[in-house]
Amino acid sequence: MARNKAKYTESEILAKLAAQGMVNKKALDVRILDLSEVESAPANFFVICSGNVPSHTSAICDGVHETIKKATGYNPHKVEGYNNAEWILMDYFDVVVHIFLKEKREHYRLEELWADGKITVVDSEPAEEPAPKRKTAAPKSSRSRTKSKED
Repeated sequence: MARNKAKYTESEILAKLAAQGMVNKKALDVRILDLSEVESAPANFFVICSGNVPSHTSAICDGVHETIKKATGYNPHKVEGYNNAEWILMDYFDVVVHIFLKEKREHYRLEELWADGKITVVDSEPAEEPAPKRKTAAPKSSRSRTKSKED
């Protein structure tokens, strides 16, 4: 009997969850690098984004951790750079998350170093929620209310 192939691998799911955690915290230029076909790659996926300031990169890291923990129960094996928050690395074994300040990302250029991988640009705009339905006001009466001197 042939085995059904899973639609997504565990690594792919983890990478997508990391990207979603980034988007939820307004990360910039979110990309998933699929390195599964690159022979010398240290992981199957890199998930990379930028933040504006150190407090933003820290918040993105927290968002990635919360999103993955809630969905899978996993904690990162190791987190590096959180205190400095210029380049935060979260190691989930087959998925490595990189959260950079913009200028550090431009300096290290991981996407260029691992250009053999397949790059997926993630939409950094959270899905729009439908506008709340407005309650319709009761129709105004055609009678005008005027105060009489007796009121």
